[in-house]
Parts: sequence; C-alpha cells; structure tokens
Amino acid sequence: MSKAAIFLADGFETIEALTVVDLCRRAGIELPTVSVTDTKRVISSHKVPVEADMVIADLDFDSIEMIILPGGMPGTPNLEDCDLLMQKIDEFAAADRFLSAICAAPRILGKKGLLEGKTATCYPGVESFLAGANYTGGKVEIDGIYITGRGMGTANEFALAIVERLAGKEKADEVAKGVTFER
Repeated sequence: MSKAAIFLADGFETIEALTVVDLCRRAGIELPTVSVTDTKRVISSHKVPVEADMVIADLDFDSIEMIILPGGMPGTPNLEDCDLLMQKIDEFAAADRFLSAICAAPRILGKKGLLEGKTATCYPGVESFLAGANYTGGKVEIDGIYITGRGMGTANEFALAIVERLAGKEKADEVAKGVTFER
C-alpha cells in the first residue's frame, strides 16, 4: 500500500487538505495528517479545528512516498516556518521523491528553486514566487516528481492526480466515479 503525508499548519485551506485526505483514503492510500507544530490541534484558515493524526516529530519520513502541502493563508507561510519540513522537502527533491502542493503552497517549492524549468500552477497572484517555472494557470500540472494545483476549486483534480500517481489511473477513475466526479 502506498503512503504519503499531508502537512497542516494553522491557517491551512480546509477543503484543499481534507479533500486530498478523503480521496486518498478512499483509494486505500495511507495518508496521515501531520501537524507541523508540537500539538495535534490545527485551526484552518476559516477557523475549522482539526485534530491531526500526529505531530511532525513523530513522522518517519522514510516511510512515505510523497509530501503533500495544502495552501491557505497564513497556512503556507506557517508551513515555511517549519524548519524540519523545509529540510525534508529539500531531501525529497534531491532524492527524486514526490512533492505535491496546491494553491499558495507551490510558492514553497518555487522559492526553493525546485520548480525551475518545470510546468506548474498555483493560486493566481502567487506565480511570482515560482522562480523559473513554466506557469500555466491550469487546474493541475504534473511534471516529474511534482504535482501542483491551482486552488480550492481544483482540489478534486489535485487529489485524484495524487491518487493516480500513487495507486494508478484505474484506482483514480474508480474513486472519481464513486464520488460522482467527472474527470
């Protein structure tokens, strides 16, 4: 079974995070929610409290195939303030391990120079942070180890791209059909 992790910081975009969690878990992908602080309780950008499955200090990064970053404000800068997460993103990129980000979160990858020469998308207005990327404004872009999504309105497409990457197209199509989402 595939395993990934989605990282939550106060101010994360609720739908972007929980849609990914829901659709991945429907696909049988093990996907813990991980707080980037020392407490499991995380508050979304619209004041929805969520209890993460674990805190970042307890995650075995060697056990996951993908790091997933939801957007949101101030969630994205709060993710950037987590030194351990930033270190692990660099390590994943250097090892050609999967990295996915939606909405404002692709700016994290862009500011690190990881999207240079890559096709990517993000929330309109954030593209200035995607240094050297081929910004499309598309719903979802997949380029090598990277999956980027435009925003909350594309959360289903983003989540299904992750499902397809980790569990295959047939499973992604099955999940989409099960939730009546037309791909």
